[in-house]
Amino acid sequence: MAEHHFHLHANWPGLRNDFGEIEAGNLKTKVSIPPEMDGPGVGTNPDEMLLGAAATCYIITLAAMMERSKLQKENLTMESEGIVDVTRGVITYKKIIHQPLIELKSDAVEKDIELAHTLAKKAESSCMISRAIQGNVEIELHASVIKSGDSPSLR
Repeated sequence: MAEHHFHLHANWPGLRNDFGEIEAGNLKTKVSIPPEMDGPGVGTNPDEMLLGAAATCYIITLAAMMERSKLQKENLTMESEGIVDVTRGVITYKKIIHQPLIELKSDAVEKDIELAHTLAKKAESSCMISRAIQGNVEIELHASVIKSGDSPSLR
């Protein structure tokens, strides 16, 4: 078993509505509470970072699975949305919705389209971040697969 250690340094010199900085490897940014939660909106925030972690982990996992399966793609893009509920002062990260768009080569056959949909589902349960938040944050998946030049087929 190999363990990998990641380190982050945080500095928060002010109070609630101030901002701080974080630095972890190539990630170096200001952080604060988002304006939606009555914060200053400086830099990024924990809500965006969790969404970013979940989205990047998912899309990298999907790309790796497609590569291992020798599924040729033209392009792979995704829109993701995080839904945070604030009820009576309690903040809950409820749901993340991933909407990947897998564009296969124009010569893809039905078997390739089915495989792309299968891998899209499998990547969600295989992603390390999805597994880490499982049971706490719902992850919803709406994958579209198209052949280059066609319109989306949603599943």
